[in-house]
Amino acid sequence: MTLAFRLVFTLLAYLALAAPAPAAPAAQSSLHPKQWGAIRTVIASQLEAFRRDDATRAFSYAAPAIRKQFRTAREFMRMVRADYGAVYRPQSVRFLDHFMVSRRPVQRLRLVTQDDAILTAYYVMERQRDGSWKIAGCALHRRRAISV
Repeated sequence: MTLAFRLVFTLLAYLALAAPAPAAPAAQSSLHPKQWGAIRTVIASQLEAFRRDDATRAFSYAAPAIRKQFRTAREFMRMVRADYGAVYRPQSVRFLDHFMVSRRPVQRLRLVTQDDAILTAYYVMERQRDGSWKIAGCALHRRRAISV
């Protein structure tokens, strides 16, 4: 089992324990490319809201369990600034591959921080009753630099 899979599996296990079952039917084992495009749009929109310090908009992309946990956009942004600086103010972002884990879509991103660290972000997505996508969690994995 790769480190990336263990990281995402751990995040999914936490989400399963911390959150009630989603109101919408579970995501299919695979998604149509348009759905992956919609997922990328949600993530990019939240990153843009972080860049503009638009707490209300950034919070609007969070899944109901995340919104319930943090209750206000202000508290959510406080957590993001403190614990997810790479997501809050990345120097650069690149969307990577996507995959399904436990019938949930996961989108990988490569982030370069302001201090030139390279991280991989794993965004776990949740489909809502209205068909929209929300961010159910994000796990960060710091890559080790190797000098050659």
